Amino acid sequence: MEPDRKTAEQAIREAYESNPGGWAEHSRYVAQACENIASHCKGLSGEKAYVLGLLHDIGRHAGVSSEKHLIDGYRYCSARGWNKAAQICISHAFMIQDINTSIGTFDVSEEDYLFMKNFVANAVYDDYDRLVQLCDSLALPTGFCLLEKRFVDVTIRYGVHPFTVDRWKKILQLKAFFEKKTGCSIYDLLPGVVENSFRQEESHAL
Repeated sequence: MEPDRKTAEQAIREAYESNPGGWAEHSRYVAQACENIASHCKGLSGEKAYVLGLLHDIGRHAGVSSEKHLIDGYRYCSARGWNKAAQICISHAFMIQDINTSIGTFDVSEEDYLFMKNFVANAVYDDYDRLVQLCDSLALPTGFCLLEKRFVDVTIRYGVHPFTVDRWKKILQLKAFFEKKTGCSIYDLLPGVVENSFRQEESHAL
């Protein structure tokens, strides 16, 4: 059984106390974007989407890390019986289902790497996985932003990787997918996206 909004928000507050950082505000905006878009999609729950978006980076409770936060989040949620949230803790980073498309560093044990490799290859994605993947690219710690701004923000921090452009293309496909489902531009559902996208630049390290 997945957590309700109150439980998920408490989890984020406690995780932030363990490892303060912009990742928590980023997660809140991801959650809001998920809720706003899901609320306009037949068959999706805005409440469920909010919770899953909020928890996608909960693995950062364990400290500053790269791809380790994915499996830390998976374990955190799995231990509480939050199975879908656990999956999204890993799946949000792999819009292309191939471990080699990662842009981060696998600061994990060989055993954990092999687990993640198998998990990513065999996970069955649904529209909640896809929605969090999209919304992860629509949110900075300061608010919603154009996809292209987030692409540049992440690339400046992580560098250019062999699959960087393929990942961008996949996210743009997800944008088109959800715009077809909502019948509008996703940006119409993100308050302040224009203002935040064009505000003065600042560091957005998560």
